[in-house]
Amino acid sequence: MRHLFPHQAEALARLLAKAREGSRRIVVQLPTGAGKTRLAAEIILRALAKGNRVMFVVPSLSLIDQTVESFASDGIHDVGVIQADHPLTDPSKPVQVASVQSLIRRDWPDVQVVLVDECHVQFHSFLESLKAEEMRDVVVVGLSATPWSPGLGKHYTDLIVCATTKDMIAAGRLSPFRVFAPAHPDLTGVKTVGGDFQKGQLEKAMNKATLVGDIVSTWLRMGEGRPTLAFGVDRAHARHIQAQFEAVGEPCGYVDAYTTADERKVVRDKFHNGEYRIVSNVSCLTTGTDWDVRCIIDARPTKSEILITQIYGRGLRTAPGKEDLIILDHADNHKRHGFITDIHHDTLDDGRPKVSQKRKPPLPKECPKCTFLRPPKVKECPNCGFVPEGIPEGVESEDGDLCEVVRGTGTKATGPLGHVQIGGVWIHNADFYGMLRRYGKERRYKEGWASRKYKDTVGSWPNRYYDVPDRTVSWEVKCWLKADLIRRAKRFEKDRKQQGGVAHGGQ
Repeated sequence: MRHLFPHQAEALARLLAKAREGSRRIVVQLPTGAGKTRLAAEIILRALAKGNRVMFVVPSLSLIDQTVESFASDGIHDVGVIQADHPLTDPSKPVQVASVQSLIRRDWPDVQVVLVDECHVQFHSFLESLKAEEMRDVVVVGLSATPWSPGLGKHYTDLIVCATTKDMIAAGRLSPFRVFAPAHPDLTGVKTVGGDFQKGQLEKAMNKATLVGDIVSTWLRMGEGRPTLAFGVDRAHARHIQAQFEAVGEPCGYVDAYTTADERKVVRDKFHNGEYRIVSNVSCLTTGTDWDVRCIIDARPTKSEILITQIYGRGLRTAPGKEDLIILDHADNHKRHGFITDIHHDTLDDGRPKVSQKRKPPLPKECPKCTFLRPPKVKECPNCGFVPEGIPEGVESEDGDLCEVVRGTGTKATGPLGHVQIGGVWIHNADFYGMLRRYGKERRYKEGWASRKYKDTVGSWPNRYYDVPDRTVSWEVKCWLKADLIRRAKRFEKDRKQQGGVAHGGQ
């Protein structure tokens, strides 16, 4: 039996205390990656020791087998499954794992404890069943990283919060993160329906060639080749992202709600063995996904704190050799919600109008000089050192370039003397020039191309390196050059259209 971490032990102690006090509807909040399933296993083992039967409820069929396997690793093997034709179907087992969809269509088993995974996902029929007379004395424990759904407090009475995302990062249980944010996407005319952007209108606003091109070129420059999940607005948008990556020679997987379990396993295996560096999806890899994700491409604007927390949570798990998570925010969500560590609530929403709302924490501010989004209350830009004095906010950035959003001391990262940073890697200037020469020769560029590209990047001519041998072009430099080519092509097309517009206007 594996031990409990301090935050899990505290959650268990407070949960047991609430149950002893007579509470029967309790929500336990633990951040993504904080071990909710491990905590659930400990609750189940304690219930079994007292002779109680337990049901664990998951929000989708795809999580059934994953949950059974997780329980087995914790020594819980006497498990039955409530799902049509499942090989583990056995009502006599003391632990039953069921999907909400299966429970809606059949009688419930006789249990004394019900654990509801991802309880923020509310199913009306399921919640109504909890109100039945025979369920009055059954202890129902909701588990969620984001128990902030409107009206959730109508069905649960107590909320236990033992750790926040900020706490878990500080304790080393979750990964630190760096965020890079682009110029604001134009969502003019996109209506709000049910508390979030109308998906059809949002897709039209986001699924444009220039915006999707920015996603690809930005990842090539700043994604560092990391295992990456990309989140699109809908299937068409996510497919477009996949196609654009593949168009530049970067294999990209794809997953949506219609992807079968077997197909998803194939994508997952290719992701983990490096055949896919990127997998594009439509918000269906937001729960129950424990992939080794080290970069998030967020191309899905949302007003939902739950959705944005679940999306970023996919990359916050720690892993060997992982220093941090990179978030490439193409959706302006950090200007909308702030950092993920800023999103927090101490109470359940009971559905009643709020008399007074707490003031939201200040949001990141854009540096007028370099478009870097600096943390709130940090006056000096961490990226360029600029201190604004009466200069208005809202200066537009160029070509969708990303700028880093960070928390901390605000110091600017610097590399070794005589090195240039390409794709997150510091490369000696001599090696960089040698790679440029090899790249130019392979593509039969004009004589002098490598020298000009070096000067444009480093700021000086490579006079001292003219005699260095050609170098094998690294993956980071190849990606950086591809991104630069895309950026120049877009700028050329933009200039061509502007010139055409001027000529037309003068006729």
